[in-house]
Amino acid sequence: MILIEGTSKIAFEEGTLSELELTIYQKKQNSPIEYRYDSVYTLLFELYMRTQIAESAKELSKAGVYFADFKKTLCNPTYWHLTNQGRFQLNSGFAPQDAIRDIFTNGSSYAFECSMAVVVVLYKALLESIDPRQFDILFADLLLFDWHSNSKLHLIDRTYNEEAVIGDVLYFENPDFVPSVPWWKGENVVLIENDLFYGHGHGLGVTSGEEVIKVLNNNRMLGSTKSAFLTDRYVHPDFSYFAEFQHRLREKPIIAKVGDWIYVRKSWIFNQTC
Repeated sequence: MILIEGTSKIAFEEGTLSELELTIYQKKQNSPIEYRYDSVYTLLFELYMRTQIAESAKELSKAGVYFADFKKTLCNPTYWHLTNQGRFQLNSGFAPQDAIRDIFTNGSSYAFECSMAVVVVLYKALLESIDPRQFDILFADLLLFDWHSNSKLHLIDRTYNEEAVIGDVLYFENPDFVPSVPWWKGENVVLIENDLFYGHGHGLGVTSGEEVIKVLNNNRMLGSTKSAFLTDRYVHPDFSYFAEFQHRLREKPIIAKVGDWIYVRKSWIFNQTC
């Protein structure tokens, strides 16, 4: 259930939300779990950014980036310094937004594993959702690695994957992976539609959860009977935090509160001008 100012009675004018945003909203609104927002604007920002996470995942799947373990990681040296730990450190004098966009436009110059792919997707979605100038300020010393090491994404841990919605990051675990081939331990994925995920590892791309499990099961110890599975844990950025840095609006949504009801009229338009 979604609660804003203590009420779950929220009505959107037809066309206010995109089809994908409406799908996300309805699942959270119909949930037995309470999702609290300080304003309609914060909710709208989350819905928008979640769609951008899905879109960025699809874009990265087509960008030509190669899969590689940490030892074989590659990046464009124009924008990044590759550290001994396989991390990408932004070169001095370059804008973070330009470096992130380069991964999507010059993908063949990059190679990394699935957890870094998730981080790249989240940064690109943020770039499309907040003011680009604020993006450059927030991530002036940008360092790309796995999502465990990117505290600036303000990731929130959740459990019970039945509650996951589009834009959440989940993990498929392969308990009987071969220790000498650690990249088959599991797969970090982004949920982009109902039971449709983006996984960068092992050439998965955009595929179903069933296919992810099938691929992992084909790469486990000989004789194993333990299937790969989708874990309960999932994460997403703190949308409320990043909502403070959203694009300036040409026109704010028209919001009216009548009794217990909050009515929202269509006028949520982003100004893409930097």
